[in-house]
Amino acid sequence: MLGKQTLNPEFKPLADFIDKTFGVRTINIVYDKINKGIRSRIGIYFEHSHEKQSFNENNSHVNFDSKKQKLIADKFKQTIIEQDLIKKKGHFKFFIKSEISKYQTDNIWVYYCAFEPLAKEEANESIPQDKVMQLKTELNCKDLWEISRCFSGTTFFLFTDEQLKQYENSETRKVWADKYFDLLEPYNEFGYFKRDNFNIYLDSKENFDNNYESNWYYYYK
Repeated sequence: MLGKQTLNPEFKPLADFIDKTFGVRTINIVYDKINKGIRSRIGIYFEHSHEKQSFNENNSHVNFDSKKQKLIADKFKQTIIEQDLIKKKGHFKFFIKSEISKYQTDNIWVYYCAFEPLAKEEANESIPQDKVMQLKTELNCKDLWEISRCFSGTTFFLFTDEQLKQYENSETRKVWADKYFDLLEPYNEFGYFKRDNFNIYLDSKENFDNNYESNWYYYYK
């Protein structure tokens, strides 16, 4: 998990530049290659989603800001060169054994990730399924059809739309949320889930059957 990794010292100059320039906190930078090793990329990891979003066009939820991408890519290349991590071609390159640079910086792809949503996903998905099934049994509610998890969210399914309306703003929903939080807490390693604002989603089997062909893939895609 990313939270247990430490920032590569070779990337610290770039992280410091990003933090100072954009007023964020970079917690990690990951370098790898894509397209069967043809193109390099660097992932810039922040703690929160709003930090990641600030690198999109007009602070939206889609499309990276290409100017910021280029600025970071250029700075990455500069910091790598300054640390002598790119092999320089000399006048006698034909008479010496060629060396492969540790990092390829030309045409590099820059992308961003936020740690908080990843940590929340991992926490929620770490709960053993048998414990979720046990909770459903303990709740002992004849109207409750299923408890389903996807990423960091959890949905309690009633059988009918009418039941869904009845439970939407009920005290029972609050009890279910508290019970599920108790189940989640041992896996909430970084404390991103907070009891005071934690909630569960509600839906119905009727909706699941009629509008998603009783198919989890269609429901969550």
